[in-house]
Amino acid sequence: MYLWRRLASQKWLGDNEKGLRAVADDRLAIIEEVGRKRLRLEVASRSRTQLQNLTKQFGGRIEKLPADWQRRFSRKRKTKPLKIGRRLIIVRSRKNRPSTNQLIIPSGAAFGTGAHATTAMSLRMLERVMRFWGAHAHAPAIFGARTENLRKRSRSRGRDRQHARRVRSPELIVDLGTGSGILALAAKRLGAARVIGIDNDPIAISTAKENARLNKISGVKFRVGDGRRWKSHAKVNIVTANLFSELLIEILPSLKCTRWLILSGILREQESDVTGALKRNKIDILQLPRRGKWVAILATVG
Repeated sequence: MYLWRRLASQKWLGDNEKGLRAVADDRLAIIEEVGRKRLRLEVASRSRTQLQNLTKQFGGRIEKLPADWQRRFSRKRKTKPLKIGRRLIIVRSRKNRPSTNQLIIPSGAAFGTGAHATTAMSLRMLERVMRFWGAHAHAPAIFGARTENLRKRSRSRGRDRQHARRVRSPELIVDLGTGSGILALAAKRLGAARVIGIDNDPIAISTAKENARLNKISGVKFRVGDGRRWKSHAKVNIVTANLFSELLIEILPSLKCTRWLILSGILREQESDVTGALKRNKIDILQLPRRGKWVAILATVG
């Protein structure tokens, strides 16, 4: 296992991201660290030759990871548990036995742990959609409550909780660009009947399967596949897609098979391109959270 790394300014990334993604595709991880202005870019691969193409074009360095790299990363990176809504906590350590509301995702290279803004925003939207699953008729009220005052919110919460307890969980959720499997595993932990996680990187799929075993979660199918060619022959309730903007725009027409869309991996300067594509495809935007330079979108079809 090899890892390509380089530090970059936001301006450098803006100038080079398109070419970088053309080589690395969705294996590229963009990592922001608190208190640091520069970003850390990482791409993992079993082939050193593939990563050498990156160094030739974009600089950086390649290092060979030890066989126990996941365990070493877990030891090094001490992070606080990440609370997602009311029903899910992301933890890093194997010391805590998984409970019904915990998900263990060990810190690793380039596959997603929940600490990055794009993943955290997606997790929070997923938890909220599933908490109020079935209340589709009231979606604008649930997800667009910005203009409501606190008194109205307080009165509605009790009714929302009662309604949420009466409805069934989603039958099928598909996670495109699954990486570590964190969104797919969270969906299952939150009560989805079936979940499919798709990624074009075999290493990511292997990591996702290991994370499923670690959490003793069954009912999630992880498979290698290209998001551009994905088509569903069954009714899909929710699609999550943490991908770069150009790919999201390209595959939007095929995502209209679902009721709910959770999209992330979108830079602020690309926000108008993605929202414009959603409008052209007659997909309604319900939430548009922003964190740092990143944007995520919750949308509904039909």
